[in-house]
Amino acid sequence: MSRVCELTGKGPITGNKVSHANNKTRRRFLPNLNEVTLMSDVLGQSFKLRISAAGLRSVDHRGGLDAYLAKAKDVELSTKALKIKKAIEKAQAAA
Repeated sequence: MSRVCELTGKGPITGNKVSHANNKTRRRFLPNLNEVTLMSDVLGQSFKLRISAAGLRSVDHRGGLDAYLAKAKDVELSTKALKIKKAIEKAQAAA
């Protein structure tokens, strides 16, 4: 399972571990991923996604999963999130 947020596209980045003696060793900074269940109001269905804590705050800030996916760029979204976005757009167009 990859360590990439399904909504924001955040992944691991690299940097230096710096000791007290100022020795530098390469290390990885991993995103804070959590498996959460988000509810879609339009579809009336819940979805399990692996998203970062910052991504979860962004979803809450924009007013839910439907509003977040409507504004999200397709490049950042995972294939699972893209399918959800297309289903929401289709349901809104039909209504």
